[in-house]
Amino acid sequence: MANKKVKDNLWGYFFIAPQMIGFLVFSLIPTLAALVLSFFEWDIVSTPKFTKLNNFKFIFQSGSDFFLALKNTVIYIIYTVPIGLFLALIFAVLLNNVAGKMIYRAIFFMPTITNSVAISLVWMWLFNGDFGVINTVLKSIGINGPQWLTDPNIVMLSISIMSIWWGLGYNITIFLAGLQSIPHVYYEAATIDGANAIQKFFNVTVPLISPTTFFVMIMSLINGFQVFDQIFIMTNGGPAKASYSLVFYIYQSGFKDFQMGIATSVSMMMFLIIMIITILQFKFSNKWVFYDR
Repeated sequence: MANKKVKDNLWGYFFIAPQMIGFLVFSLIPTLAALVLSFFEWDIVSTPKFTKLNNFKFIFQSGSDFFLALKNTVIYIIYTVPIGLFLALIFAVLLNNVAGKMIYRAIFFMPTITNSVAISLVWMWLFNGDFGVINTVLKSIGINGPQWLTDPNIVMLSISIMSIWWGLGYNITIFLAGLQSIPHVYYEAATIDGANAIQKFFNVTVPLISPTTFFVMIMSLINGFQVFDQIFIMTNGGPAKASYSLVFYIYQSGFKDFQMGIATSVSMMMFLIIMIITILQFKFSNKWVFYDR
């Protein structure tokens, strides 16, 4: 009996080994290495030099772009997370009861699996201020469209529009899974009580998918802090650093200026910010997230 239990445990360790090895090699060890490196000055070529907290002091000085990058990242998150959540929920509710929803789900999910570079190039063409499709359509109805990617005042809004479109399919799929897990008995009881469609939505649907909403919000926030691909391709951090995000700052410091200590310090600060926000969200989630226990 004891031998069988040991054998079962060994099979269990065998099956989780690939995941654990992947976590150690690609997540835990690089994170610990970045933490150690954040206390060193290193240009990749020469020997690392221990500088205590100098890297962290530098990123908080006035000459650093840390707070500019943090502000731009927060603006991006403010644009993308609430609007992305709202649109995904609305589309998921509309698709939940239509015929052929598998086809619609595939259509909406298609951008999510498309290469970020290809999507960015397409949206650069759409956003072109002189011959882009968006401004051409606006001009046909008498509106002069803005310079979407070269105006510092709206460049983050433009990137956010593209990102919302890009991530909409993934969030819709998650919300659809949440909607389909709601037992119909709740809607039948609401119907017997005389509730209309809007009352069912706010009193049945919204509370019962609150764990799904919470999950999508957490993931959207984390993805928002990690925005990079579209900025790198579409604006390269410009114009006038108006789209200079935290990850772009890390890339600029590490792989262009060869200041790996600064880059890892910013990485650690971003990790700390995301961890604090996530902990706060979990702390206050019991006020609006309802689990069917």
